[in-house]
Amino acid sequence: MQENQCLGCQLANNEIETHTVYENDFVTCILDIAPLNEGHMLILPKKHYHDIDDLDEITANEIIKASAMLARVLKAQFQPDGITVIQNGGKFNDLKHYHMHVFPRYDSDGFAWVEPTDTINAKGRLFETREKLINYFFNYFGVSNNQSHPKNTI
Repeated sequence: MQENQCLGCQLANNEIETHTVYENDFVTCILDIAPLNEGHMLILPKKHYHDIDDLDEITANEIIKASAMLARVLKAQFQPDGITVIQNGGKFNDLKHYHMHVFPRYDSDGFAWVEPTDTINAKGRLFETREKLINYFFNYFGVSNNQSHPKNTI
């Protein structure tokens, strides 16, 4: 996607009016125009990326640093029961530009994590799933079994 055609790039680079809360050379943090709760913010990299695994290390670090700062600000300003940090990738990335949500949470806000009803099959395959993932870590990243998971498993 051309950066000049990407809504996320336009928002991150102040080409469209936003309610910017914080920015640096790598990211822009803006208020979400459809907030789940007051203070709901998005962290957008200034360069175009679609998914988390597209990010370069510096930008990824800046996003994490910004998320921690935003969480501190939200806690101080709104005294929430908690903070949610979430990022949707692939076809669930409705902006088609990487962005991370950071928003305050309250017991009564109605926001919920809805789990699929059929988790029994996945739960019953934990050993096999772990082996598949460990093998992938080794084949793709060169990370050995001892480096990819703790000795004590749940």
